[in-house]
Amino acid sequence: MSSYLQNYQKWLNSNALSEEEKAELRAIEQDDKEIEFRFTKGLSFGTAGLRGTMKVGMNAMNRHTVAHATQGLASLIVAEGRQKDGVVIAYDCRNQGELFAKTSARVLAANGIKVYLFDALRPTPELSFALRELKCVAGINVTASHNPKEYNGYKVYWEDGAQLPPEHADAVCEQIDRSDIFSDVRLTDFDEALKEGLIEMVGAELDEKYLNAVRAQAVNPQAVAAVADDLRIVYTPLHGTGYRLVPEVMRRIGLKHLYTVEEQMRIDGNFPTVKKPNPEYPEAFTLGIEIADRVGSDLIIATDPDADRVGVMARTKDGTFTTITGNQMGALLLDYIITAYKQTNTMPPNPYAVKSIVSSELTTKICEKNGVKMHNVLTGFKFIGEVIKNYEKTGDGSFLFGFEESYGYLKGTHARDKDAVVTSMLICEMTAYYRAKGMTLCDALSSIWERYGYCYEENAEIYMEGLEGGARMAALMTSLRENPPAEFGGVKVVCVADYLLQTVTEGEAVRSTGLVKSNVLSYRLENGDVIVARPSGTEPKIKFYYLLASENEACAKASIARYSKTLDALIAD
Repeated sequence: MSSYLQNYQKWLNSNALSEEEKAELRAIEQDDKEIEFRFTKGLSFGTAGLRGTMKVGMNAMNRHTVAHATQGLASLIVAEGRQKDGVVIAYDCRNQGELFAKTSARVLAANGIKVYLFDALRPTPELSFALRELKCVAGINVTASHNPKEYNGYKVYWEDGAQLPPEHADAVCEQIDRSDIFSDVRLTDFDEALKEGLIEMVGAELDEKYLNAVRAQAVNPQAVAAVADDLRIVYTPLHGTGYRLVPEVMRRIGLKHLYTVEEQMRIDGNFPTVKKPNPEYPEAFTLGIEIADRVGSDLIIATDPDADRVGVMARTKDGTFTTITGNQMGALLLDYIITAYKQTNTMPPNPYAVKSIVSSELTTKICEKNGVKMHNVLTGFKFIGEVIKNYEKTGDGSFLFGFEESYGYLKGTHARDKDAVVTSMLICEMTAYYRAKGMTLCDALSSIWERYGYCYEENAEIYMEGLEGGARMAALMTSLRENPPAEFGGVKVVCVADYLLQTVTEGEAVRSTGLVKSNVLSYRLENGDVIVARPSGTEPKIKFYYLLASENEACAKASIARYSKTLDALIAD
């Protein structure tokens, strides 16, 4: 019998499964491909934790795989003697989120580890904040961010408030691999652990502390109040955790006219009004645009289900709405923060900003011209958190702003992850600032291009789903690495950065990337354009990033069309 069939039978015969779970497995007994997919291997536990579709099986999100991962984390904490420091747990609106959170709490309590469990769903950045506020050793957040409704996930954070560092992720992974998913997992009764004080519910008090920390990041606290009578903003949480704290912080900064998309203010893990609850997609704004047109708003803000990412659509001169991309919003916010500090003579000493290597170089230009140091890091907000942590150790720098092109931003050191709550507040403030000048955000973006030069960014995604998807992704990256393209669209490649080998090759010269290993390839062309290839850490796809400096959008798109032909040929080979 094949190993995956043996695993299938083990699960089917286990007393740990409920009758409902066994019925789900019996329903696929004639579907060999589905059995193979679910039982050939377990979900991969990386530095981002777990993520997968919600099904019964090893390669899926369910209470058993969550408990197994939590036992691995518990073993690490016990080995370090940190049980009393505790772990804080949060979850978002996803189906089974509360179940997975309580399951994690039961495992930790059974291992003698103090647990702080949020009394209801909360934004991801509040989990990061709470971890530091409560001085816990670790945190768990049950979320699949902006993935489709079938998904859930499990993120682990360490004591600095950032996601688990690689060495601790490896330790947890090792514990998981050496233990049995059923017999080696310790579980206790939830209510008993609550009575004994091993599990403690937390809520409103931390909300207030978090909101105070967010409000402290205002650059110009009076900006909204100055135009409050005329400023109208539409907001949607896309059925997720932003539904309460985002409107609350907007009210606290003086916004009088906030219009929420009521259908999407309802918590629902099935996300009935959108195909994907992703604020990167214009389709997620359809209902918001209808309200904006009715009330005369120039801006719609959307946060994803766990409120760590935020997207915006702004009205253009012809009255329609356009997407402000993640890269564009990063440039807008950074430029606004620097400008506001300079105008009020409050620029902190030795300011610095941080972005990922796949994010726009426009922000680098902004920093260079304003005396701000820019750091480039690998994709993943934990790397931005590491830069902040290193500066805090030396005490010689002031963090201004961090962002990734994938709609994640942070101002302030209250959290170590993307924060859509503080970002939504700053977007309102920035919008009010420009409104007082008779400008929209589209006008402000045009002004930035005039001052720093036009930049254009675009992503392409190649999905490789199914059991063989991982192998196909690996093969494509290996091919690109071993046979690097000499040109794209007729433009010569002059520099290749291989972040897995940690090398930057330019002509005959080879230097170190200075970063930890990551399966990413970057090609800089003779004209300064950059093309980056990176497998997604959360979805079965490889992402290609085009980072271009050009005369205008038409010229940039023409270049991408040429580059894409070369890329298509490389993939076909």
